[in-house]
Amino acid sequence: MINSIRAVRRAKGLTLEEVGARCDPPTTAQTIGRLETGTRTLSLGWMNRIAAALGVEAAELVQLPQDTQLTITAHLGADGAQAPTRVEQALTARPGEDMVAVRVTSSIGDYRAGDEIWCRRIEGDWTSALNLDLLVPRPTGRFFFARLLNVDGEKLHLLPLGTGARQQVVSNPPWAAIAVRLIRTL
Repeated sequence: MINSIRAVRRAKGLTLEEVGARCDPPTTAQTIGRLETGTRTLSLGWMNRIAAALGVEAAELVQLPQDTQLTITAHLGADGAQAPTRVEQALTARPGEDMVAVRVTSSIGDYRAGDEIWCRRIEGDWTSALNLDLLVPRPTGRFFFARLLNVDGEKLHLLPLGTGARQQVVSNPPWAAIAVRLIRTL
């Protein structure tokens, strides 16, 4: 069993101090740090307190050896989809092998800041994704997240999510990923 408290805390954008203050009863940042690193034993009571402070189920704070982690592939914001600057894991992780994840950093279209969008990778069968949101890789580690409007041979006609955005054409991408699951914390 692997402790995932740090990954969940960072994914939620919280500091050790903030998590400690949210615990009931409150605790110190030092205690949360020790529980994250395993220098203090993580009891079931602590796991439940920290899960409540983070707003997740206690099961999301541990990873069993057979669990698959879903890595965040892109961040989506008002300025488009960008590759993350560091490796990040999705908040919950029981994905299929062909899945990628996008974390929304600022509200755009139907998506809110903090959302995670799980996408299923496809290759070549673009017509199955018509009128759906797609993540499409671009050169140099960039991405494009938009609605697929039309397929013309190997060209994908995409409409970005922002208001007033112009249609874009991407020719022969190596793969694309259809948005299939929205993970939203209420």
